Amino acid sequence: MTTETLPDLADDGTADPGGAASRRGTLLGIVFAATGMVCVGSSVAVSAAITDAPLFTLQGVRYALAALLLLAVARVTGWRVPRPRGREWLWLAGVATAGLVLFNVGVVRGVAHAEPAVIGVAVAAVPMLLAVVPAVATRTLPARTVIIGAMVVTAGAVVVEGFGRTDAAGVGYALLVLVCEAGFTLLAVPVLPRLGAFGVSFHSVWMATVGMAVIGVTTEGPAAVTTLDTGDLLAALHLAAVVTTLAFLLWFTAVKRLGSGRAGLLTGVVPVAAAALGVPLNGIVPGPMVWLGTAVVALGLLIGLQESPSRRVGTRRLGRSRRRVSRAGS
Repeated sequence: MTTETLPDLADDGTADPGGAASRRGTLLGIVFAATGMVCVGSSVAVSAAITDAPLFTLQGVRYALAALLLLAVARVTGWRVPRPRGREWLWLAGVATAGLVLFNVGVVRGVAHAEPAVIGVAVAAVPMLLAVVPAVATRTLPARTVIIGAMVVTAGAVVVEGFGRTDAAGVGYALLVLVCEAGFTLLAVPVLPRLGAFGVSFHSVWMATVGMAVIGVTTEGPAAVTTLDTGDLLAALHLAAVVTTLAFLLWFTAVKRLGSGRAGLLTGVVPVAAAALGVPLNGIVPGPMVWLGTAVVALGLLIGLQESPSRRVGTRRLGRSRRRVSRAGS
């Protein structure tokens, strides 16, 4: 009886020495997350053009357009829209309510009591929550590199955003924004394996459409939609296509590949992307502190996205145990 250990295999059964397929998957997840966050960063410039519009009504139009776009993508690509089951409806309702509806309420109401930078700093703290909360929930120790990277990314994003004036209500809304932004990812984690990025995106978006429509009709009136001009509708189309449809699909795909902790590090790209896009769109050249904060964010990403030694060893052992074949011979 002889035993032969075969080389690591890729998903298609071909030889994959050194886990190259795993590294490619991780790299692809990083690219998806970063690109999605750049899309989200573009919303800053667009939002500046719709300050006079009925915001909740416009957000309802945005999410309705996004739901239609997702259905169109499903029709063209042949993707199946999975139907939620049982408790999955509750998780999806949480994603829509916290991550989309309440998040926008916190931002809209928060800027009335605090400078936008204060709200931005709250969002910048999301990587820490995404790194710590799953570890606490599963009673495991978070990876040291992810924690250190999240701290550095958060610090860099805070430098980019800066600090601003606020009152007690502003602090409360900032905390609401922080919790809701983290909830957008964490509440999706339990349903991502079965529903996938497309299913989570579509169902959370149409649920948010209903929520925003109710808030819009209640606070702004049913006739508010008739006050939207061409600029407002173009902004809503950009938010629906780029910031919602594209960004959501990229982000949830990245979370599925990387996990919430490592993917959360890439949220630090948002303020950096917003500052960079301000140059061609608004002619605003970032100051020295923005460049410093950008460098700190980059350093945090380098620290947090590297695979820890224990994870590498565990992955190799798991791969070898699955791919060891015994061959009988005389």
